[in-house]
Amino acid sequence: MIKNIIRKLLGKSSLSTPVGETTLEAVSLRPAAAPAPAAALPLPVEPTPVAVAAAEVAAAAVAGPVRGTRVEVPASVHRIDASLLDDRAVKVVTTLQDAGFEAYIVGGAVRDLLLGHRPKDFDVATNATPEQVKGLFRRAFIIGRRFRIVHVVHGRGREHEVIEVSTFRAYLDPAAAEQVEGSEKTSRAALADKSHVVDASGRVLRDNVWGPQDEDAARRDFTVNALYYDPRRRIVVDYHDGIADARARVLRMIGDPVTRYREDPVRIIRVVRFAAKLGFEIEPGTREPIRACAELLSAVPASRMFDEMIKLLQTGHSLASLEELRKQGLHSGIFPILDAVLDDVHRDDGREQFIQRALADTDRRVGEGKPVAPSFMLACMLWHDVVRRADELRARGELPVPALQLAIDAVFDARIGDISGRGKLAADMREIWMMQPRLERRTPSAALALVAQPRFRAGFDFLRLRADTGEADADLAQWWERFSTADDALREELFVEARQQDQARRAAVAAGELPAEAAAGASGGPAKKRRRRRKPAGARADGAPALAGADAGGD
Repeated sequence: MIKNIIRKLLGKSSLSTPVGETTLEAVSLRPAAAPAPAAALPLPVEPTPVAVAAAEVAAAAVAGPVRGTRVEVPASVHRIDASLLDDRAVKVVTTLQDAGFEAYIVGGAVRDLLLGHRPKDFDVATNATPEQVKGLFRRAFIIGRRFRIVHVVHGRGREHEVIEVSTFRAYLDPAAAEQVEGSEKTSRAALADKSHVVDASGRVLRDNVWGPQDEDAARRDFTVNALYYDPRRRIVVDYHDGIADARARVLRMIGDPVTRYREDPVRIIRVVRFAAKLGFEIEPGTREPIRACAELLSAVPASRMFDEMIKLLQTGHSLASLEELRKQGLHSGIFPILDAVLDDVHRDDGREQFIQRALADTDRRVGEGKPVAPSFMLACMLWHDVVRRADELRARGELPVPALQLAIDAVFDARIGDISGRGKLAADMREIWMMQPRLERRTPSAALALVAQPRFRAGFDFLRLRADTGEADADLAQWWERFSTADDALREELFVEARQQDQARRAAVAAGELPAEAAAGASGGPAKKRRRRRKPAGARADGAPALAGADAGGD
């Protein structure tokens, strides 16, 4: 209502604004900030007296968004290297533009381009609705309920790429949104036909109201993520001094940080992730409310929190991310899985060394552009939980393998819970863990069957990591590395070597030179006793076959 009155004062009746034109939406409603360096940004367009008056009316009437001023930064200033652009993302932008829509590469991709990095993912923002976007591409799919977007798919198989296309969102006052009791799961019926909904805490459950670009920029989280790049005109559109903050390596929340954390508590995790990944400082006003707002994360669905944790650990800076969590007071009670890693109660030298090696290896693989399996990473992080619980069960009389199986189930329930995709994740992690005792058995049939398993490489890499930290026998890891690539002749030699090593180990245990655990399986249980082959009924002590009925005393 108020917005319409203001637009009438300005002689504007449409929500759309031509590119480059400064209107009410281009007038900054936030307190004046320090001006950007003259060399970095062109001067903003001076607003008209009518626009200023209208802006004052709006600010007095309602607490509106921090819209900022549209500034178009030319290539000579932003210096983005066009060779770092993804051709398929550019094609999506130009296709939308050729159809008469505004379209830009947006968000983290622009931030990374400004920093001279090649972005891992490219997102596009446009004023076209999801239905209009879908109609322009052969393989495009509308996804999401909370936040409807379009996935434009290029290529097939492992080489496929998804360009995420979002429609400009309106910045709506949370106080004016519809409110429902409960969450996404408990209030599905109430959310079905609504576009802008919050829960009792102010967390946004639906955000599907379209608006102009300046409002879309205002509803984004950090200034460095509210940047729009037009690859055709080679300009960056900046509303909130995002370029200046990127150059200063500062993370600054757009608007009031407490309000923005309430809208989406996951922003608390995002600011930690970006700080660790980019090496940025968190601006004091953005940092100070983090601890007080951390309790808001309890209302976020477990699946979404799990996804954020995986992103945190797969940035290529997982160790730095964990340290940043600890620095911001988020090292306990946020992620049940990370509690097993960060909580001081559960820390010991062996566990810490093992996990640090695992995460360092993850960071290395990400840096080299190699794939990282979440199942392997999580298997490393929860392994000592599994071992501890298995030890407790064996102490109560449970056999080693059943104890390991029961421990795995208990750890999954305690640390992961009921999340989407748990079945596949659990199967992969279970296979890695259950393979550890099997790797102790180096008989021909067992070894050949194990090498043929699809997950053998993951299980072996896990064993090698255990050996590197002194938890498993280094000779055992070396043997499997040789065996996995050997020909038949060499494998026969390796079986002989394995028998000799096992005999020497058992002899050392019997002589008291090694602890009994040295002859045990990976589960940590006692060495298995060899079962004596039972003689056939009626067999004689000298080994000769007994006559029929001799065991009954005869006639």
